[in-house]
Parts: sequence; C-alpha cells; structure tokens
Amino acid sequence: MEANGRDDLKAPLLRPPDSVTISISEPNNKREKKTRTVRFRIGDIKCASCATSIESVLGKLNGVENAVVSPLQGEGVISYTPELVNAKKIKETIEDAGFPVDEFPEQDIAVCRLRIKGMMCTSCSESVERALLKVDGVKKAAVGVALEEAKVHFDPNLTDTDQIMEAIEDAGFGADLISSGNDVNKVHLTVEGINSPEDVATIRSSLEAAEGVSNIEMDLGVNKVSVTYDPDLIGPRSIISCIQEAGHGTKFYNAHLYVAPRRREAEQQQEIWMYRNQFLLSCLFTVPVFVFSMVLPMLPPYGNWLENKIYNMLSVGMLLRWIFCTPVQFIIGRRFYVGSYHALRRISANMDVLVALGTNAAYFYSVYVVIKAFTSDKFEGQDFFETSAMLISFILLGKYLEVLAKGKTSDALSKLTELAPETAHLVTLDNDGSLVSEMEISTKLLQRNDTIKIVPGAKVPVDGIVIDGQSHVNESMITGEARPIAKRTGDKVIGGTMNENGCLLIKATHVGSETALSQIVQLVEAAQLARAPVQKLADKISKFFVPTVVLAAFITFLAWFITGQVGLYPEHWIPQATTKFELALQFGISVLVVACPCALGLATPTAVMVATGKGASQGVLIKGGNALEKAHKVKTVVFDKTGTLTLGKPEVVSAVPFSSYSKEDFCDMAAAAEANSEHPIAKAVVEHVKRQHQKYGSQTAHVTEVKDFEVHTGAGVSGKVGEAIVLVGNKRLMRACSIPVGPEVEDYISKNEQHARTCVLVAIDGKVAGAFAVSDPVKPDARRVITFLRSMRISSIMVTGDNLATAKAIAQEVGIDNVFAEVDPVGKADKIKELQMKGMAVAMVGDGINDSPALVAADVGMAIGAGTDVAIEAADIVLIKSNLEDVVTAIDLSRKTMSRIRLNYVWALGYNILGMPIAAGILFPFTGIRLPPWLAGACMAASSISVVCSSLLLQSYKKPLNIQNQNTQEPFHYSKPA
Repeated sequence: MEANGRDDLKAPLLRPPDSVTISISEPNNKREKKTRTVRFRIGDIKCASCATSIESVLGKLNGVENAVVSPLQGEGVISYTPELVNAKKIKETIEDAGFPVDEFPEQDIAVCRLRIKGMMCTSCSESVERALLKVDGVKKAAVGVALEEAKVHFDPNLTDTDQIMEAIEDAGFGADLISSGNDVNKVHLTVEGINSPEDVATIRSSLEAAEGVSNIEMDLGVNKVSVTYDPDLIGPRSIISCIQEAGHGTKFYNAHLYVAPRRREAEQQQEIWMYRNQFLLSCLFTVPVFVFSMVLPMLPPYGNWLENKIYNMLSVGMLLRWIFCTPVQFIIGRRFYVGSYHALRRISANMDVLVALGTNAAYFYSVYVVIKAFTSDKFEGQDFFETSAMLISFILLGKYLEVLAKGKTSDALSKLTELAPETAHLVTLDNDGSLVSEMEISTKLLQRNDTIKIVPGAKVPVDGIVIDGQSHVNESMITGEARPIAKRTGDKVIGGTMNENGCLLIKATHVGSETALSQIVQLVEAAQLARAPVQKLADKISKFFVPTVVLAAFITFLAWFITGQVGLYPEHWIPQATTKFELALQFGISVLVVACPCALGLATPTAVMVATGKGASQGVLIKGGNALEKAHKVKTVVFDKTGTLTLGKPEVVSAVPFSSYSKEDFCDMAAAAEANSEHPIAKAVVEHVKRQHQKYGSQTAHVTEVKDFEVHTGAGVSGKVGEAIVLVGNKRLMRACSIPVGPEVEDYISKNEQHARTCVLVAIDGKVAGAFAVSDPVKPDARRVITFLRSMRISSIMVTGDNLATAKAIAQEVGIDNVFAEVDPVGKADKIKELQMKGMAVAMVGDGINDSPALVAADVGMAIGAGTDVAIEAADIVLIKSNLEDVVTAIDLSRKTMSRIRLNYVWALGYNILGMPIAAGILFPFTGIRLPPWLAGACMAASSISVVCSSLLLQSYKKPLNIQNQNTQEPFHYSKPA
C-alpha cells in the first residue's frame, strides 16, 4: 500500500460542511476590546473625492476605528467596534451618503453550536427556532429537541454569539455555547502568569510573530487563549513553547491545555437529579394531601378528626390539605408558571400552559371552597387540593423517567467519542532512525508528522502511516470489520483502533478534528440535529394542538356543567360530596392534562438519534434524518462497477504485443503515458511494468517524460513519448482517433471480455502495438448482497464506464440483469434521472470522483468508505467498511427506523385519541368510569416515556446480512485514485 502524499496529509476524510471566519480580538486596558472588519462593494464612486467623502462620513460614525475606500476597485474596508456600531449601520451610513452598497459576502457566514436547556417538545424547539430567526444576521437555525442543541449560521458582521444566546434566553430557555466557528486546527490553552495588560500584549505579540498562527482569542476571565493555526507550519506544542518563551527575567508564563468541563454529561446528570429531587420533595407534601383526602376519610373512626370544624364550615382536613398543597403548587410547580409565561409571551403554547391551566383551575377553585367554608355556616363543598398536588407529582415523575430514558439515546455517540485514548507515546528519532527520546503526552498535543509509538494492547491515538514494525490492528470499533487487519510499513491506521500484538511506529497524518473518528462523530452529531421530513407532521400538529386542547377542555366543562344545571343527567351520576360544577371542572382539567403533545414531539427525533448512532457503530454513517427517511423508499439500487462491485484493485493478467514493437518497448511506452493518470487501471499498468522490470532485472532505461499529455474521459490517455505518439485506452479511443483494430486484436479482446477482463489497447504512431488484459476481482459478498436486495423487492442495476462485454460478464457473475456500459460521469447521472422519471426511488452506490454527479442526482447516494473524498462528500450515506452488505444494512435500518417512528406516532396519538374522550367523560354515563385529573397526568407522562423507550429498542438492531469475508478486505482509507 502506498504511503500518503503531501496532499493526502491535508485532506480529511469528511470535510467540515461549514466555512467559518473568526474575528481577531484586540486587548483593551480593562477588558478585551473586540474589533471586526467588514468589506463592501460600493457603487457610483467616480473619483478620489467620492472615496474621501465616504471615508469622512464613516470617520464621524461612533465606533468606526478605520475606513479605507478604493476608488479604483470600488471597495471599502472598515474596521469597527461591534459594541458601538454594527455593519448594518455602516452600510446604511454609506447609502445615506448617496452610494449603493452590495450585500455582505457569503464567506462571512459563521457557525455556532449551542446547548439549549428547558425544551420539552417540538413546540419548544419551534419557539427557539423562531426566536433565533428573528435575530438580525441569523441566516439559518436548526434546533434538535432530542439532542438539546442548536446549530446557528449567522453573519458575524451583524450579530455574535452573545446576542444569539440572549435571544434564546429571552424566549424562556437556557443556552450555553458549545463551539463558535470551526474548531479545526484550533487549540485552547490555559495560561498562568497573566496579571496585567502588558502580559496580554506580550503573549499576543509573541504568538502573532509565530509562523502559522492565523487568529488569537483571549478570555482574561479564565486566562484562556484560543489559537487558530496552520497545521503545516505549527502545532499545539510549538504554540505552548512560544507562550512560555515569551517570558523574560522574573516573568514566567506557563501554558497547558484548557480542560473544558464535560457540560453535557454534567448537565444531563444535573437534570436527572433535579427532577428526582423535585419529585421526592413533591411527594413529601403530596402524600399527606392524598392521605388526608382519600385514605383516612375511608377509615372511620381514624379519619373522623379531619371533619372537626375550626370555624364555621372550615374543617381541619380542608385546612391541612390547603397547607400541604400550596408549596407543591407555587414552589415546586413554579417551573410550570415560568414556562407558561415565556410560551404565552412568544404567542405559543406548550405542556407548561396545559399543566398550569389545569392545576390552577383545581387549586383556585379549592381556595374558593376554603374561603366559602370559612365565611359560611351552611356551605358544603369539596376541595380538589389533592388533584393539583398529585397532578404535579405525577408529571415530575414522568419527566424524571423521561430524562433517564433520553440520556440513553446518545449512548452510541458517547461510545464513539470515548474510543480515542487520552495519551500517546511521542518518540524522537535521529537521522539513522534510532530512538533518541520517548515521552507520554496528551493526544490533543500531537502535531502532524509526529512519530508515535504504539505498544501491543494500546489504542492508536490519531490517523497515520506505519513507518516501522508489524502488527495486527482491530478496527472493528470504527469499521465493524471483525478480523484484525495486518499492518506493516506503508499501511494506514485509524485513530481509536486497537493494536493487537506487535509494536508499531506511525507518522501522524491527521490529528485533532481531522481524524476519521472525529469526523464520524461530527457527522453523526449533525445527523442527529437534522430534522427528518416525517417530523413535519408533528410540527404541523403541535402548532394548533394546544389551543385545540384548551378549547376542547372548555367545551367539555361547559357541556357537563350546562347539562347538569338543566337536569339532563340524573343526580345519582354525581359522586358523593361533589357538585355538578366540580364534576364538570374535573372533566375539563382531565382533558387539559391528558392531551399534552410532548410525546408527539419526541416521536421522530429520539428515533433518528438512536438510529444514526446505531448506524455509526455498525459502520453506516447516515447524514441526517432526510437521508434516513429517503432510504426506506428505495426500490432500485444502481451500482458502479470498479471499486464498488469489484475490489477496486485491478491487476494486469497478460500483456500481448501486436506489432514489430517488442513487448518490453510497448509496455514501457504505455507505462510512461499512464504514469500521469490517476485511474486505477492506469496505475495497474504502471505497477505491472515496474514488477516486470524487477522480476527480470531489466536495465532498460524507462522513458518517463511525456509531452502533450491529454486525458480522454471514459476512453484513455494520449501523449508524446520521445518521438512517438502513444495512445492508451479502450476501443472507443481507437475509433475516435481513426486507429484500425485488426481481427487478431478483436479476437484477443473478445476472449478476455468473456472472462470479465478489461482490455487496454496501446497504439503507437497510429497502429495498435499491443494490449493489456486487466482483471478486477468481484467482491466476495457482491452476489449475496444482490440476491438479498431482490428478496427485499429491490432491483439492482449496474452503470459503468467499462465496455459492454466486460460489464455483462461481471453483472452475470453477481446476478444483475440490467447493465448500462460505456457511460461517462454525466451519463451516469442522466441514467439516474431517467429511472426517477419512471417514478422509482433510486439509490446510487459508488466510490470514485466520476460517481459524484450520480451520487448527487440519486434520491440516496451511498459512498464506499474507501472511496474518494469527493464521493464521500457528495453522498447521503457513507459505508465505512467498504462492504456491500452495508447497502442492505442502510436500507434495512432506514425501514426499521421509519417503522419505529410510525409506531411512536401511534403511541403518542393513541394516548390522545383514546385518552381525550375518556377524560371528557364519554364512558361515564354508561360504565361510571372516568379519568380523574391526577390519573390523566400519569397517562400523559406514560405516553412520553413509552415513546422514548420505543425509540431505544432500536439499540437492539442487528444487521440482516452479516458476511464474514475470509478474503483480504479493504480497510477504511481516506482516498483512493479515481
């Protein structure tokens, strides 16, 4: 296996989706003073005086530090303090001066991720989204209720993360910043010894002088320094050394990695403890209320003392119930009031509104009963203090069980993040390769091109290339491949995998957020945040559901109250010690509480979260709920041939001359022409010629220089080797260049194509000089996968750029009936569109750059993990292991997930559809069965818990097709020649 080149070292497996620009902060005497720079295209600048007038107008604007306007280029560059003025005001000032200003450039869009606290359902996430989109400068916002995170795209010239967080808090939710901007090649350090502005200036100037440092951010509150850098020029250890060397005399600075608190786990644990403690505290007051209202009165003479009158008709039991219920209603239940206030303020409604309405109706009616009893010596009424207290207690119990279950939905992601070891053994070698020193350092301090020692039983800390040693590495935690993979010099290793036996020395090629593991985690997080289209149903329902429930509860109350007042139902229907008003009120409160839409909002995001995490652990990366949902509709799978159905390792099995040129001469000329091509077949030809020279010890000088080199897409290459014009390619290239192909050559081609071999013809000076037969073995699992897809009622099609005969031979071997051969990259995309026009949902499976248009055109693009970065980026699903069985896994997991989401909707809507009529008293006239408010609260809580637990059952998902390939398996690579 070839070692990575310089370009490979720079190219990550999965490129970050967002381009981010971060402003540089400048120090102030008292605190850090931020300045930003914005650039505008300004029209109607006719001369230098126009530019001067614009500069003059901007100079008078408070907060503008500097303004430079170029009359020739029609551009203005303005530095300003965002606390005093913003880019919008600057733009308006220029326009007021009579000069049109273009919109802000796209590259100024930044991205931040935020942790959102207090979201309970889809209604909450929609409220957060609406609040974010109202912020001036926010371009796009995605909020995930299950992940409890938001990803915001914003214009840093118009707003910043502080304003975004303030908008969320104004909407009634808590917000913590997870990351701002793109953390690729960014290190966060804690610096000790900063005591004055001079220290800040010293450290900043030292870092700015270092080559490769592009941005510096300093937070003096915690002495934190964040440095963005070019990994080709500098790394974390060099930055730390730079800071420490800035000290002089008696002044020393000590820098080490900033350890961010593990907020997510801590906050989840804190939320669990909060609900548990609130539930227990609520029980402390609710149990006595329950005993005083429902237990002791049924146990005479033990409960008789509760009927003793204190004053007029006010009894001891009534007073005790009031005293014990009040803390539950206003102290423990305060969260419902706060949530209701914020929801109503943003003209929305959620669970808090329903709970607050229901409990307040019960509580304040009971207070009315107490006051009436206190002031009257004849009044007889029943209080509902137990309804209010028990309702809040059951809801808190439900939320406690729900957060316990929700914490398990991200287990797969947590396991992925824990794969990377915390420390690594950094070694220094001399020019002879002898060990000079060895030290244990944090994995976060590793830099590109570091040499790392990996002992048996240790995890590989970062992605790299083996430079010494032999071993077997277990890559199952990343690729799912059960067998340990043999590794020797030149082979690639993946961060997070386990070294089984031998000792390895590796050179780091991808570190930090560039590693495959980091990018898998980023991709899964992004997928869990993205909404599936099926969730739109819940979003639409939630918009009008709560107002509808409130209306239904009010109608229920009126129906029972009015029918009772006019005597439409007999008196014996009314429970003992209950009035017609109280009975109607109980029915109304039960409807309010039982119909909460929390479960509906959790139905889709929890299932998507579990499924994407489970998929990642199985070696299938699904880029969001949209891809997950589309995959279950797939009825046709289109396969590329080379590298997808075949191993992608073509080898020359024969080389035959057809002219006066010797075999060695035509091979050398072909190798010289193909040397500049990146195509797998071209590399196979070059490698074959090299092996022949090594095998026979030939001393013939190789002609390596090619002039007028040209690639003929889908056909071959041409160029001038020495004085000869050489063409290397298929019959199509020969026909296009009017080169005759004789019967002998045709016969050679025909025989090899029958054996699924590709023939490469070599023409020199207008005549076919020879040909290569290239074989690319079919993947062992291909036929079984195609057969299994057929059993799933999914048809398979092959689309390839290879010739028809070879393509048909391969198709027959794997069991595919429909073949489209000699198709160029654009033609592949056109074939996909043709199938879609027939109403088919099409998935495309490919690995090369030439497959990218088809991957994008397909309903679901699946990229082989060993394929090129371009293909991986274009795809909706990445099959990390490069095994075709995962095509089945991806589709099957999608089907299981959509089935689970539909079941979740049944659970969620089923509770409401069945619960609301029962709560409204539809069974009461016939059976005497009714749903008390406290029991309605328990049912509402049970619906949310059942939905989350239903989603968690996806954790037990097993692959429908698990092929243990005994042959050599392609490990997880970052790039492969197209």
